[in-house]
Amino acid sequence: MHPAPNDLMLFAAGFGTRMGTLTRDRPKPLIEVAGRALLDHALDLAEDAGVGRICVNTHYKADQIAAHLEGRDVAISHEAGQILDTGGGLRAALPLLGGLPVFTMNTDAVWQGPNPLTLLSRAWDDTAMDALLLCLPPAQAIGHAGKGDFVLEANGRATRGPNLVYSGAQIIRTDVLTEMPDGAFSLNLVWDKLIEAGRLFGTSYPGKWCDVGHPGGITLAEDMLGGGNV
Repeated sequence: MHPAPNDLMLFAAGFGTRMGTLTRDRPKPLIEVAGRALLDHALDLAEDAGVGRICVNTHYKADQIAAHLEGRDVAISHEAGQILDTGGGLRAALPLLGGLPVFTMNTDAVWQGPNPLTLLSRAWDDTAMDALLLCLPPAQAIGHAGKGDFVLEANGRATRGPNLVYSGAQIIRTDVLTEMPDGAFSLNLVWDKLIEAGRLFGTSYPGKWCDVGHPGGITLAEDMLGGGNV
């Protein structure tokens, strides 16, 4: 049996193509919302949740992220050749992460409400779960188009379906990666296997979350954080 994780993987390697010209000269995690880089918003959550070990993966304009993190106790898993997607990126970073279950979180969103990592930790049940996804109703997913990604049963078991939006934050046991192909792969492939095994679960976030993967998300996120109408 494994306790809730103390390690966090932050995904920061993407090209940020949806941001258009905003990522021409900087990586998406360094775009500012309310005067702070998206990456710093994520690191604030990690500090507040008491996470002990943090790893950030890099690829596009990696030197800028490395300079931004200089002097901080944050490990960097640099993907020098092929970008490895979420699954491959997490697996490549495992030597820098000590836990069997780990938090993972995207860096292109901001939150209003309880700390998402703390909520995940409290909901984690190692006896039943191989992964626990933090989801939320579409009405609380600011700047996100679509009907949702997952349906949760009464016991929290998750299946695919247009109901709740995946927030980009989860707990996952890293040993579930061992059977995946070499190189780049998405964690979606892992989740599909866990659905078949009945080991993928989800829990719902009670606050608001804003997708800052596109230019319009910056204003929406700042309005949300400032208490404006969104």
